[in-house]
Amino acid sequence: MSQPRQSRALVIVNTNFCSSDGDVVFGTRRGAKREAEKLSNILSRLNYKVKLMHNKTAKEIEDLYQQECCCEHGEYFVSVISSHGKEGVIFGCDSEPVKLTWIFQILSSEKCLVLTKIPKIFFIQACRGAEFDQGVVVECDSGEPEPDCEPDCFSDYLSIPPQTVVMFACSPGYVAFLNVSGSMFLQALLKVLEGEERHLALNRLMTRINWEVAFCCQARGTYEGCKEMPCFVTNLLQEVFPFSA
Repeated sequence: MSQPRQSRALVIVNTNFCSSDGDVVFGTRRGAKREAEKLSNILSRLNYKVKLMHNKTAKEIEDLYQQECCCEHGEYFVSVISSHGKEGVIFGCDSEPVKLTWIFQILSSEKCLVLTKIPKIFFIQACRGAEFDQGVVVECDSGEPEPDCEPDCFSDYLSIPPQTVVMFACSPGYVAFLNVSGSMFLQALLKVLEGEERHLALNRLMTRINWEVAFCCQARGTYEGCKEMPCFVTNLLQEVFPFSA
C-alpha cells in the first residue's frame, strides 16, 4: 500500500537587506531566523515536508513559488513569509519588492494545476505601513467617544484565488513588531501549533491567534504599549484541519 503524499511547506525568512549597489536599505531583522527555524521544526513534526530558505532576492522568491508548481503535493500547502514589507508588498533581501498578488497568482488554479484543489495557506510576517497601533480601551465607565475614522479601503489582493487563505501579522497601514525574541504574530502561531489548538479548524485556529496577539502581546522599549492586530482573509468553502497531525 503506497504512502500518502506529504503536505508541503515553504518558509522564507529575510534578515539582512542590501540594495544592488551594496547600500544597507533596511535594518537587520534580529530574532527572525531562529523563529523561522522553530516554525520549520514544528511543521516537520506535523508531517509537512518543509523547505526553509534564508535571505532570498525578489526574483529568487518568485522562483521558489514557481518551483512549487512542479512538485508533488499532499492535502495542504503552507507558506510562511517573514520579511520587511509595506501594503501589498514584501521585500527580497536585495530590497526589491515582491507583490503578494503575484505570489498568490503563481499558485492559482489557472497557473498551477497541481494545486487546484489543495488549500493554500499563507502567514505573512511583515509591516503593511508605518502607522503604530496604540490599542483601544476595551472597557470604560465614562468618557466621550472618539470620532469615527475613515474606513480602510479594500486592497486589491483581497481578491485572492480560489482555495487560498492569507493571514497577516497586522492590519492594513500598520507596522508589525519584531525583536530579538521574535515577532508577536509568529510567536502566537508557534504557541498554537505546539498546543491542542492545532487540532482546531483553520478559521478557529486563526481567530485564536488574533486573540493571543490582541490580548497577550504589546510592544516594549521605544514603542512601549503599542499593539498589533492580525487579520485574515479566506475563500475556502469548507472547514479544513491542516495542523491536526
